[in-house]
Amino acid sequence: MKVEDAPDSPLRDPQATSSERMWVSDILVDLLAELGIEYLTINPGASLRGLHDSLVNHAANGPRMLLCLHEDAAVAIAHGYAKATGEPMAVFLHANVGVLHGSMGVFNAFCDRVPMLVIGGNGPLDVEERRPWIDWIHTSGDLGAVLRGFVKWDAAPTTLRAAVDDVVAAVATTRGHPKAPVFVSVDRALQEESAPAGFTMPEVRRLRAAPSSEPADAAVDEAVGVLRVASRPVLMVGRVGRSGEDWDRRVRLAEALGAAVVTDFKTGAGFPTAHPLHVGVVAGLHLAPEAPAVLRQADAVVALDWIDLGSTLRQVFGSDEVRPRLVAAGMDAAVAGRWAQDGGAPAPGDVTLFCDPDVAVARLLPRLEGERPGWRRVAEPNAAVANAAEASEELRLADLITATRSALGDSPATLVRAPHRGWEHRRWEWAHPLDYLGYDGGAGLGSGPGMVVGAAIGLRGTGRLAVGVLGDGDYLQGCTALWTAAHERIPLLMVVANNGTYQTDEAHQELVARLRGRDPDLRWVGQRMSDPRLDLAGLARAQGAVGFGPVTTVPELRDAMDAGVTAARGGSSVVVDVHVGEY
Repeated sequence: MKVEDAPDSPLRDPQATSSERMWVSDILVDLLAELGIEYLTINPGASLRGLHDSLVNHAANGPRMLLCLHEDAAVAIAHGYAKATGEPMAVFLHANVGVLHGSMGVFNAFCDRVPMLVIGGNGPLDVEERRPWIDWIHTSGDLGAVLRGFVKWDAAPTTLRAAVDDVVAAVATTRGHPKAPVFVSVDRALQEESAPAGFTMPEVRRLRAAPSSEPADAAVDEAVGVLRVASRPVLMVGRVGRSGEDWDRRVRLAEALGAAVVTDFKTGAGFPTAHPLHVGVVAGLHLAPEAPAVLRQADAVVALDWIDLGSTLRQVFGSDEVRPRLVAAGMDAAVAGRWAQDGGAPAPGDVTLFCDPDVAVARLLPRLEGERPGWRRVAEPNAAVANAAEASEELRLADLITATRSALGDSPATLVRAPHRGWEHRRWEWAHPLDYLGYDGGAGLGSGPGMVVGAAIGLRGTGRLAVGVLGDGDYLQGCTALWTAAHERIPLLMVVANNGTYQTDEAHQELVARLRGRDPDLRWVGQRMSDPRLDLAGLARAQGAVGFGPVTTVPELRDAMDAGVTAARGGSSVVVDVHVGEY
């Protein structure tokens, strides 16, 4: 096709064809590489064509471009990568249509407090540059308004200098604690302008994210005073970092205090679950069975960026006074919004350490370690869990967990995602900060497959296999991310707990029917994905991945998991479709 026949108008300066000429988009792509952005995801569109050309024809050492089949997958892949590495990917979204498609994923990442650089291409703000119809409906006067309720920062530069400054600021902002996505809208016409001769880039290597804030000395002193006299302290481990040093400090702090430790399934591995001080993992909406009694007996609680601390305390104490002294460490108030009420219920507090929770632990540990007799057992060791019984009439989620864990053996693996409903954490212990990455933040559907793909990219070179145990609804809404994994030859394992229904919603429908005196047996109507039953392994194979299943018996499950792990360890993107009952 000739350029003059292309659906998009030519560049502003069609005579400027010299390979020595630089364009604004060239400068921006070079800048992303200078800022340490290793990957970017994209679902293409005309509003990104200048940046796209620069990635293909200019940037020999630019970020690696990952083609995605849907904007949801593009954002979810960046989300999973951030969970595994702590670093941002760039995500390119085409105009308002791409931003609207990707907005759910950005909301997930915001609620999950992970870094991400989202760049939205906008149609030409200059009306003289617009093509009939398409550029009018794909140009927004304020594209950032779509995401502003759930990003940390946004900008819409109109000049090269402003675009460079805004991208630099955006990357520094998303990397700074508390981390969250940022958004920069770049006009298509601006991308396609010639860069002025002699334009100088900023000294990027001297530009760094602000260091984590240090808590006030007086607050640290007060917290130490509370914990020195506590006889029944509890450590609540929420959103914390994944470094081995921070992990070890948390263990040492718990042992120094003799503190019972509660962790959260939504936030990933923050403490070894087999440790005798660990009393339970919060899964879903409610505290682990062991946790309420421990918190009611506590005389001091240290909450490390615990999600919705206020509601958690209400579960334990109701309308009664929260008796233990409360030390809360975190900076979530700096970004928590009211658009989605993601800051949670107000929580009482006696001492606030306004800093990264890992910084708080680093400040408290030297003041408390060695001053007490040492850690003591405050909870019984986790009880052994029986293996699945082959006599069961149908496969259970427990069977799936046991078979997957057994097939992985002692080889290192990272559980990227798992269903919070029905999960039995004692079947899959966490002993390393990368053993489990947590949930998606926004609790929607469709992000799971992309997050597994992104985490697998981030785990390259670590020897760890990325594993996701996903619900069938989540898989079906996001499974096009598998094509990107197969295309990029990314080894991973997705195990789908396929019960053929939207089970949580069935429970809601049954509840409403009973409350209204109606037939609860009709709860499945409008919920079941049957007649025909979907071929989830076939969907994987259609995109170039390896698919096993459907698996319906325990012997089949063991064989499929062994084969799936072998294929994934061999470099394939693998899906195992396991038909399970309710969980």
